Amino acid sequence: MTITPYGKDIEPNVPDKSAVIESFRRLADLVGADHTCWRYDPILIDRVWTFDRHIEAFSAMCEKLDGYTHTCIISFIDLYEKVWRNFPKARMVPFETQLALTKEIVTIAAHHGMVVKPCGEDPRLALVGADCSGCITQKTFEQAIGENLIMPPNPGNRKECACYLANDIGQYNTCGHLCRYCYANADRETVCRNMRIHDPSSPLLVGHLRPEDQVHEAKQVSWIDHQLRLF
Repeated sequence: MTITPYGKDIEPNVPDKSAVIESFRRLADLVGADHTCWRYDPILIDRVWTFDRHIEAFSAMCEKLDGYTHTCIISFIDLYEKVWRNFPKARMVPFETQLALTKEIVTIAAHHGMVVKPCGEDPRLALVGADCSGCITQKTFEQAIGENLIMPPNPGNRKECACYLANDIGQYNTCGHLCRYCYANADRETVCRNMRIHDPSSPLLVGHLRPEDQVHEAKQVSWIDHQLRLF
């Protein structure tokens, strides 16, 4: 679950952060801290959200999420074309700043029993204690379901991503949160138009199946390893 410290100027329609944090805590109570993951991203640096303010905000959020998760994923803002269009004042975070901020975040997170995993970032962040092995690994899946797995070779993702079998779900231009840093929305008008044609009774997120649409059934195969182990 993504929880950032930003306000309505950057995340116009995201619910109140105290409510989001409470939802995270309730979810962790139901499924366990080993099965939850907190994303503190994207991290942007400007005159308002300074290095020191991120340290303060991250520390406060760690206090509230202590014991409710053991994993925190971070990433720094990427300036895709859609981001430039919706957030023209945004700037890339220099690597030296990334390195220094990650070092502080890793130290703070460790005090609260959390491992920090950068998402699609420079692997040199491992030099300051970050776990750059991938946000979602075989171990992540095994821990989530409580089973050992025999998994096929990783087909590979984009070169920046170390995750195993990372697949996006959903649809571009459909999220009404309208966060200014989001790369999934082209503009407000397109999002509003798609939200108007959403039908809860439809199998599609937007609209309905059309005669020319092709539906492909995914082949489901179990990778659970039923071999008994002493440990």
